[in-house]
Parts: sequence; C-alpha cells; structure tokens
Amino acid sequence: MAHWLLKTEPNTWSWEDQLRDGTTFWDGVRNHQASNNMKAMTLGDTCFFYHSVKEKRIVGIVEVVKEYYPDHTDPSGRFGMVDVKAVKPFATPVTLGDIKADERLSHLLLVRHSRLSVSPVDDEAWRIICAMGGVDP
Repeated sequence: MAHWLLKTEPNTWSWEDQLRDGTTFWDGVRNHQASNNMKAMTLGDTCFFYHSVKEKRIVGIVEVVKEYYPDHTDPSGRFGMVDVKAVKPFATPVTLGDIKADERLSHLLLVRHSRLSVSPVDDEAWRIICAMGGVDP
C-alpha cells in the first residue's frame, strides 16, 4: 500500500464536502506529474487530504476506492481521475509550517515542489504526519 497527498482548494472541494459525500471522484488534475502519480495509485492506497491556498494544512485521510480512469471534465481526453472515500479526520490539522519545521519531512514534494497537487508520501513521513495530527497511521 502506498501513501499520497491530495491538494484541494477548500472553497472548491473541502473536507466537509468529502465527509458529506463519503466517496467521490478526484477530478480536474491537469499537471502531467500529478496525473502520473494518480496513475500509480492502487485500491486501498491512503491519501492525506490537504486544504491549499489560505489554510495550507492536512485535515484528514481518504482512501483510493477506484483506480485511474478518464476524467469526464477533460475535453482533451488526456487526463484521468481516481475515486476516494473519506476515512477519518485529523484530530489536529497539520499545517505546512508544521511540516517545514520538521527536518525529517524536508524531502517531501509538498516542501520542495509545493504547487504539485498530487504527490507521494513515504511510509516514515506518513507515520510522522499522522502522529502530528493525532491519528493512527
């Protein structure tokens, strides 16, 4: 099982929206590197749900429940999406500042390439961030 980070603008799709709907598609990704990361996702992979823009914090965990398939919002037909379901909220949201302050997390793409909307998270970083957020990995 792999781990990922999915970024969303909370005014477009928030953690509250995800909780309300439970399972939904993760569409609208138009960056090739982010799209390739989504192509690598498999059933059961877990993802941090990250509110971008003003909040810049991880607020919950979702699970991949449908692997990569064509994105109905892409008229070019080049990009795809995955389906995710809400798993659990973070007891304490983990901010980008918290992550940047921990040297053990300096290698994450969230820190090094902060504009990428879908990025991998290694097992050790997953455990560290889950502990910071007050949830079991």
